[in-house]
Amino acid sequence: MSGTGVWLAGARGSVATTAVVGALAVRAGLAERTGFVCEAPGFPGAGLPAVGDLVFGGHDLADVPLRKRAEQLADAGVLPPGLPARLRGELAAVEADIVTGGADGRTRDPAGTLRRLADDIRAFRDRHGLDRVVVVNVTATEPPTAPRPEHATLAALRRALDAGTMVLPASACYAYAAFEAGCGHVDFTPSVGARLPALAELARERGVPYAGNDGKTGETLVKAALAPMFAGRNLRVGSWAGTNLLGGGDGANLADPQAAASKLESKRRLVAETLGYPVDGPLHIDYVADLGEQKTAWDHVAFRGFLGARMTLQFTWQGYDSALAAPLVLDLARLVAAAHAAGRAGPLPELAYFFKDPIGATTHDLAAQYDALCAFAARGCR
Repeated sequence: MSGTGVWLAGARGSVATTAVVGALAVRAGLAERTGFVCEAPGFPGAGLPAVGDLVFGGHDLADVPLRKRAEQLADAGVLPPGLPARLRGELAAVEADIVTGGADGRTRDPAGTLRRLADDIRAFRDRHGLDRVVVVNVTATEPPTAPRPEHATLAALRRALDAGTMVLPASACYAYAAFEAGCGHVDFTPSVGARLPALAELARERGVPYAGNDGKTGETLVKAALAPMFAGRNLRVGSWAGTNLLGGGDGANLADPQAAASKLESKRRLVAETLGYPVDGPLHIDYVADLGEQKTAWDHVAFRGFLGARMTLQFTWQGYDSALAAPLVLDLARLVAAAHAAGRAGPLPELAYFFKDPIGATTHDLAAQYDALCAFAARGCR
């Protein structure tokens, strides 16, 4: 067997569709590799699976065909005009490997749902003769998950699932299915995913690696670069306020205050943990349908310098989250696949560079995270 598969939970969403179209375009020589961390000059990426060799499949509750979704993204300005038409055959081949359905967190047969999800992933791997598959969660953000006794150990979770008394959030279902199928896992959302202690235990039992949470694509990426600057220059930050305006499906989902709570918590951690003291930081996410797939973030930073001089910094970030996220999703799939091949199991803190709320890592300093990532890649993702 040979090859690496990428199984996308949320395969017809904006991020997944952009990732698939982008990888197919790179394979066909129709796109540059701009935005790929692992393709930057000097990055020690030798030995990673090639972008053009990745094989795609996935689950999605929506039934809009992948090509139609790609055409919608081209109309919105995320994808180049005409690109979906040029990749018609390739998109149809990927569409054949997308299962309509999946996990929605409401099933009355949780154990059966998990078996079906894992079986779909195994069937995809076997059908294409792949060495390994990485499952990437790019579904809609979920409300925070309250701790439960059934989450504490794998044995307790399995008992509750078999008894039909435990319904897992969709993100945790995909992580569970990935581990049961012997696959690595990436959670690009702020949802709970593999963070449940029981699922960490399952990953160790199956000997598979995982990484997350919440891809760092725009405003938080800028914060991760700027917050260490304030700390290094010993400038006292009094407040760091931010407003995010976004449209599209992600914006519509985050209009739900419960779903937004997970995203806001993920975004808030970085500044205080980097500076080492609490910072007044009102943060808002507002849905503006008229923006379509675009996003605008505005931040206002108030700080004090020598002799208490009050100063401010402001920045505005505008862009397409899907276009920023897609190459990172592909990079993460390649890195996790390489780590799996190298025998790593459990969380991969070396991939913190990609996340707002990284599992197993304690630093948010972007430069330090990048150094750790390069060292990880240089030693063959071991």
